Amino acid sequence: MTKLDFNTTAEKQLVDEVFSNAMDVLNEDDRRLPQVENLLPLLRRGIGIHHGGLLPILKETIEILFGEGLIKALFATETFSMGLNMPARTVLFTGVRKFDGSDYRWLTSGEYIQMSGRAGRRGLDDKGIVILMVDEKVPPAAGRDIVKGLPDPINSAFHLTYNMVLNLLRVEEINPEFMLERSFYQFQNQAAIPGLYENYQTKLEDYNKTYIEKEDVIAVYYDIREELNTLGKEFRTYITKSEYLLPFLQPGRLVKIKNNEDEYDWGAVINFKKILENAPGGRKGRANPALGSVKIQVDLLLHVVTDPSSQDTDVIPKPCINNQHGEVEVVAVDSALITHISSVRLYVPNDLRSKDNRRGMFKAIKEVKKRFPEGPPLLDPLKDMKINDDKFVDIVKKIEILEKKMYSHPLHKDPNLNTLYSTYEKKVVVKNELADAKSKLEAAKSVLQLDELKCRKRILRRMGFCTNTDVILMKGRVACELSSADELLITELIFNGVFQQLSSAQACALLSCFVCDEKSNQFPKLSEELSGPLRQMQDLARRIAKVSTECKFPLDEDSYVERFKPFLMDIVFSWCNGSTFSDLCQMTDIFEGSIIRAMRRLEELLRQMVQASKTIGNTDLEDKFNNAIKLIKRDIIFASSLYL
Repeated sequence: MTKLDFNTTAEKQLVDEVFSNAMDVLNEDDRRLPQVENLLPLLRRGIGIHHGGLLPILKETIEILFGEGLIKALFATETFSMGLNMPARTVLFTGVRKFDGSDYRWLTSGEYIQMSGRAGRRGLDDKGIVILMVDEKVPPAAGRDIVKGLPDPINSAFHLTYNMVLNLLRVEEINPEFMLERSFYQFQNQAAIPGLYENYQTKLEDYNKTYIEKEDVIAVYYDIREELNTLGKEFRTYITKSEYLLPFLQPGRLVKIKNNEDEYDWGAVINFKKILENAPGGRKGRANPALGSVKIQVDLLLHVVTDPSSQDTDVIPKPCINNQHGEVEVVAVDSALITHISSVRLYVPNDLRSKDNRRGMFKAIKEVKKRFPEGPPLLDPLKDMKINDDKFVDIVKKIEILEKKMYSHPLHKDPNLNTLYSTYEKKVVVKNELADAKSKLEAAKSVLQLDELKCRKRILRRMGFCTNTDVILMKGRVACELSSADELLITELIFNGVFQQLSSAQACALLSCFVCDEKSNQFPKLSEELSGPLRQMQDLARRIAKVSTECKFPLDEDSYVERFKPFLMDIVFSWCNGSTFSDLCQMTDIFEGSIIRAMRRLEELLRQMVQASKTIGNTDLEDKFNNAIKLIKRDIIFASSLYL
């Protein structure tokens, strides 16, 4: 890319002029920031970068240059292509999966339509070009949904907050229940009632049609089989744990697998390997393998039905049953699919690429099956695999007891067992679907989130925010002013006098925990003047979580405390004490744009803190937070927008 240059000399001069004029609002020190200095050479060659970690002023400059046609190739996140009306001749997707904050998933059809719709500039291009770089196996259904799927549905994301509940309680003409009943969220669910009722009636008719003779006898036998299936899954979870399984995955070991409903015949282990999956990359390109999980992939020699037209190598071929024509292939499977491990091992030829060698080994497996008509002998999980876990021993005992019950049951030897069992199984499925349809219908008829509202009110009364008759108290009036952060915890901090003993810079640093959404690989080394208030805040957070759980609104203490991230405390404290922005960037691995975004949210929170202080008539706190606003509101962090 260092050799690419898309701009003419005249265009480079225009880029220099636009960039210079934009940077005039910054002081000399901020103009020497690495982001500012490193970006200009790229922009001069017509290449731009746009993502959330960039300084806002640089993002705006790049948007202006792109709009004027001075940037020919722009590397951007979906923020640019989704949110800004910036058409381009060609839109190129470098991948079809994205990390949405919690998991890697396929692009939705709506995202694809929105971003690919930027291709083609009105009045300049006769067509727009969209390139989709598919660098991994995409299931046909997923690919079809991305390109030809429906737009994303509009679903209400309405959820209750304490601030909302308190503000509704202090209005006489309205109450939270009234608002819940008339929310779009409630409307969407009630609109589905006719369809849900029709579905319920259909399931009820299907259930009543099914008649089974001696149903109570079959029910007992069915329950035994179901319990055995559940225990069997737990049993297999233990025997496939890497510490127990790996010593027995020698080449030639006979094993059986089950994939969903497909049960395979005996196959032989050829090899195995460990695979790290779901390990997202860290900030600034650093991978974090500790976040991934290790799974064992086993290569098995199996008799399978091959599909020459299939392009998806990740899909396990179907088992060859009932004398179907198939091939003997080496198939990679997840170790979790193993159901039986035999004590028998066979010789494995050096080269299995030859069909004759694979078929020869399959003949050896057939010979073992002839020799053991009831199946090859299995490894004893207790004696051979040395699984001495008490819970596992208990599972084995339960399986033995249930198997005796099943074999002694009168239905077990009935010639019509398969037909009777299959019919009853279908009726159980219909019964479960009927119960599910009924619960959905009842849920749609009821006021949604009403139970949550009752729990939240209970917590507010318990903590002194309102009375038993829903009259707002002083704490509640303060919480009403706080909408951009956790209103309960901040109110508790105010009324416990935590801010009273802090300076403006310390208060600012503590409040940064409420606006920091970024993660960092570097935990800040906090001085006692910052770590002390942080500990006080964490203690109060644990108290709130405890009260919430006691009021039947479960809140995990550790997860709740971890919401308030201290990664910006030392940065905000240094900024309040006069440090330059370049000094801040050297203190952390958090992107510059993320720091500025958090600081601007912090300024909004400080304004609300001023209003909260006025509510209780505390002029000292009011002055403290006003002073904090003055301390942070300077230089590049609050540089005015180029669009204004």
